[in-house]
Amino acid sequence: MRLSRRTLLTAAPAAAGIAALGATPAGAAPGAVPAAPAARAGAAAEALARLLPRHHRQVTFRTVPRKDGADVFRVTGRTGRILVEGSTPAVQLTGFHTYLRTVAHAHLSWNGEQTALLPARLPAVPAPLTRAANVAHRFALNDTNDGYTGPYHDWDYWERELDLLALHGYNEVLVYLGADSVYQRTFRQHGYTEAELAEWIPGPAHQPWWLLQNMSGFGGPVSARLLAARARLGRRIADRLRELGMTPVFPGYFGTVPPGFADRHPGAHLVPQGDWVGFARPDWLDPRGKEFRAVAATFYRVQEELFGASTMYKIDLLHEGGRPGDVPVGEAARAVETALRTAHPGAIWNILGWQTNPRREIVDAVDRSRMLIVDGLSDRFPNVTDREQSWGSTPYAFGSIWNFGGHTTMGANTPDWARLYDQWRTRPGSALAGIALMPEAADNNPAAFALFSDLAWTEGPLSLEKWFRDWSVQRYGAPDAHAAEAWDVLRRTAYGTTRADSWAEGHDGLFGARPSLTATSAASWSPGGFRYDPEEFALALPALLAVPHRLRQSSAYRYDLMDVTRQTLSHRSRVLLPRIRAAYEAGDRVLFGRLTGEWAEAMRLLERTVSTDPRHLVGRWIADARSWGADRAEKDRLARDALSLLTVWGHRSGADEGGLRDYANREWAGLVGGLYALRWQTYFAELAAALAEGRDPRAVDWYALEERWVRTHPPYRTTPTGDIVAIAREVHRTR
Repeated sequence: MRLSRRTLLTAAPAAAGIAALGATPAGAAPGAVPAAPAARAGAAAEALARLLPRHHRQVTFRTVPRKDGADVFRVTGRTGRILVEGSTPAVQLTGFHTYLRTVAHAHLSWNGEQTALLPARLPAVPAPLTRAANVAHRFALNDTNDGYTGPYHDWDYWERELDLLALHGYNEVLVYLGADSVYQRTFRQHGYTEAELAEWIPGPAHQPWWLLQNMSGFGGPVSARLLAARARLGRRIADRLRELGMTPVFPGYFGTVPPGFADRHPGAHLVPQGDWVGFARPDWLDPRGKEFRAVAATFYRVQEELFGASTMYKIDLLHEGGRPGDVPVGEAARAVETALRTAHPGAIWNILGWQTNPRREIVDAVDRSRMLIVDGLSDRFPNVTDREQSWGSTPYAFGSIWNFGGHTTMGANTPDWARLYDQWRTRPGSALAGIALMPEAADNNPAAFALFSDLAWTEGPLSLEKWFRDWSVQRYGAPDAHAAEAWDVLRRTAYGTTRADSWAEGHDGLFGARPSLTATSAASWSPGGFRYDPEEFALALPALLAVPHRLRQSSAYRYDLMDVTRQTLSHRSRVLLPRIRAAYEAGDRVLFGRLTGEWAEAMRLLERTVSTDPRHLVGRWIADARSWGADRAEKDRLARDALSLLTVWGHRSGADEGGLRDYANREWAGLVGGLYALRWQTYFAELAAALAEGRDPRAVDWYALEERWVRTHPPYRTTPTGDIVAIAREVHRTR
């Protein structure tokens, strides 16, 4: 365990720890809240020292006012002396990163970076580099982020994540970490014991869906020590965001209660919420009653004691099939809004645009000027054309969910971003007021991350052809025809899809699917076929392999080569499986054996490919979870919580009847060579035996096999291994 993580789990940083543990700082009146740190001079310089230790002293940051209410930056300077002016520390970092990409041919990202080719002295700015944000709200992270991206990350991870979001221009970041402590302390004051709440609160990997009122309990119980550690980290994240001039977006209260609330509060009006894909949903407390007002007041007071106040709160009332029962939705919305405004006058209500939410009754009942809808469907359905009409001109953010469940597939509907964003933003009467970066899991698709982020800082339509050509230079450090060719192939294929087919994410592979000869996707709600031409996509691999040695030294190049190699192999599953099915149905045992051998070899190559990247190791995911446990029992419980999310997701009814199994499938080392290989080996062996014996194949209890693997899997590597260039060449030769 690294020292930084041990420090996090056992000793709070001074201010954050005091607040998280509920103590009163010296000199403060009992119950007083320590002042939240404001944007701090020097925060940008400190971030750059972390990110570019060899060059940071060559950069000076200066704060300037917003222009006409918009965030702005300006970069000037001669060789070795760069001046960055910006309206907040985060905007200053955005300005520097824009300079780094456009002038110095370098960049930092979720997946790899290119800084090794920077000269000893940073290059001069040929002409002042200025930008103004074209929207006020640049919101980041999906409600599911703390599950699918990493429920057990530590401060080292979060510090860099916040730096990267600042570099890419974001100013509002969803912070769910520590919300479990808010609920626990709130309901301790409303009649529940610690033991009862420990059983109600899910494990950290499953908490996002509990906060959305979809389920409870699974993956728990959560220990008091773990609650305290998570609260400390949540406070540290919130404080860092404030220092950078960014807004932490906290969950607000809309009525979720533990079981038995009416027994403790006679007269309280509860609305049962039924099921959510196999899970029992928590009850909803009618927001119109005095009981709701009392709980909400406690919730917001406790939250502020732990994390300080904010100016934006995420409240998803009646999410994904929530039932209003006999409660008028408009009246409920007004009551939820009143509770928020009572605690935080002037705060913005942030709500997800997803499926039928927000209902029109909600937006018609509240102060629309203080609501922001983060639209998860902007690039998903072609019939989404007029959000002003849909939501009564409520301000909204153009959003993208290019990734569901953390699938490792490349791609995004970038033509829709380039076409729709500027068109919707500039049309008469537009209510478009922001962007919303909302892949269900972050830390993937670095090109999509950069391109989507650029929308808020680009005036006029964005040229994809030029953007991807420039990206190849920024990504590897210098212009190169082979790099440009590779990224132009990717622009036309993985990043050339559109919402015309009503999908926002790329197709997943079939190696991660529950075995079936008729499988068309690994996840239940993913595309059932290729969204682009796999043969054309495959041309990117030899182009990347032809990039000169000097430009191959960065982690950015290694990641991209791994990702294209992985995607190339993943495509083979969709080509091979129909051929395997045809051989089986024809009773051709020889051909069936040969093709299933090819399948197994492709999986072995895939396992070797993803083993080269630190973010593609299930062993690391498991180790991160175990590191938060105090003893063997807690470590085992947290590891099961984390690993079940990627596999069975939850209990049998959710996995089998609800369709949640493999929702978060991903082509990671240890999953490909572990569970996925075990399933397909089991399946093909039974089919081969059935062919040999002239009988129907016996059914396999897949949930039992998967659950057993989750609990008894062997150890997996936590550090990368292998030479991705050599492996990529081997894959190219065997196509």
